[in-house]
Amino acid sequence: MRRPSKSTLVSLAVIAAVLAGVVLTLLLRGSGPLNAFDVALPVIASAGLLLRERYPVAALVIVIVATGAYYPWATVDGPLIALPLFALYTAADKGHLTAAIVAGAAALLGMGLGETGGVRHVDDSAFMMITGWVVAAIAFGGVTRNRRAYLMEVRRHALDALRSKDEEARRRAGEERLRIARELHDVLGHNISMINVQAAAALHGLRKRPEEAETALRTIKDTSKETLRELRTTLGVLRQVDEDAPTAPADSLARVDALVEASGLKVRTELSGPLDTLPTEVDLAAARIVREALTNISRHSGTNEANLKISNRFGDVEICVEDDGPGAAYDGGSGFGLTGMRERAAVLGGTLEAGPRPEGGFRVLARLPAKGL
Repeated sequence: MRRPSKSTLVSLAVIAAVLAGVVLTLLLRGSGPLNAFDVALPVIASAGLLLRERYPVAALVIVIVATGAYYPWATVDGPLIALPLFALYTAADKGHLTAAIVAGAAALLGMGLGETGGVRHVDDSAFMMITGWVVAAIAFGGVTRNRRAYLMEVRRHALDALRSKDEEARRRAGEERLRIARELHDVLGHNISMINVQAAAALHGLRKRPEEAETALRTIKDTSKETLRELRTTLGVLRQVDEDAPTAPADSLARVDALVEASGLKVRTELSGPLDTLPTEVDLAAARIVREALTNISRHSGTNEANLKISNRFGDVEICVEDDGPGAAYDGGSGFGLTGMRERAAVLGGTLEAGPRPEGGFRVLARLPAKGL
C-alpha cells in the first residue's frame, strides 16, 4: 500500500483543523436552521485544497470561489479563511506567482466591493489584517521557491565541481601512464634491444673471434646494469618511495657520442649549431628521439650503418636519422616507438615525419622549437 506524501498529510491536517473549527462554530451558534452552504462550501473548499500539489492554480480558484461564497451566504462564519491562504502559498511555491497575485488581488477586491453595500461584514482593521495575510502567504511561497531553487543550484554546482575534479584526476592519471609507458619503451626497450644485439654478436664471436665476444659480453653486462637502474628508478616513482634510487645520467645531445656508441651501429654523425645550451625539455626530447630512431634501425633496417644529422638553426632543432637498409614493409608508423617520438615532438610544438626514402631505406625527420615551451 502506498503511503501518502508529506504534502498530502499536511493538507489533511489543515483541512481537519478548519473543518473542526467550522463544526465547533456550528455547535456554539445554538439552535437555528442551517442552509446547504454551511456544509457544501467547506467540503468543496477542502476538496479543492487536496488538488494543490498536482493542480495548484485550479485548486486556488476552487478554494477562493468556495470561500468567497461561504461568508456572505452561509449562516455562520467558520475559520474557512485559512484554506485560501494556504492555497495562495502553494501556488506561489510551485512557481505560479502571477496566478497567486491575481487571485489574491481579485479576492481582496471582491471582499472590498462586498463591503460597499448596506451591511458591512468586515471592519477596516480586519480587512487590513486579511490583506496582510494574503500578501504574506504569497511572499512566503515565493521565498521558499527561490530558496529551494538556490539550494538546487548550489548542489548542482557542487556535483559539477566534483565531476570535473574526477575527470581532471583521470586525465592526469592517463597522461602519467602514457609518460611512464613512453619512458619504459625508450629506455628499457632500447637497452634490452642492445643486449639482444650484443648477445648475438657474442655467440658469433665465440666461434670465430673470441676477443669480440668478450667485448660484446662486457657491453651486455654494462647495459643490463643500466637497465636495472632505470627499472628501479621507474618503480620507485610508481611506488612513491622516498629513497635515493641510483639513476643513470639523463640522455642529452651533449652526450650524443654515447647514444651513438650504445646503439652498436656505425653512425656517420654531422652536428651544427649550439647544442649544449638548449632548454632541458628540448634537449631530453631530442636525445630520446635520436635514441629511439637508432634503436629502430638496429632492430628493423637490416643494416648496421646509419646517418645522423643534428642542427640548431633559425630557432629550430632539426634531427635527421636515416639508413639505406632493406628494412621491413612500412606500415604507416603505427608502432609504439614512432608514436612516442611524435608525441614528444608534439608536446613541444614541433613535428616529426617518418617513412621510407625514395632511394631506399628509412628516414626520421624531427623539428623542435629551440626555445621549448
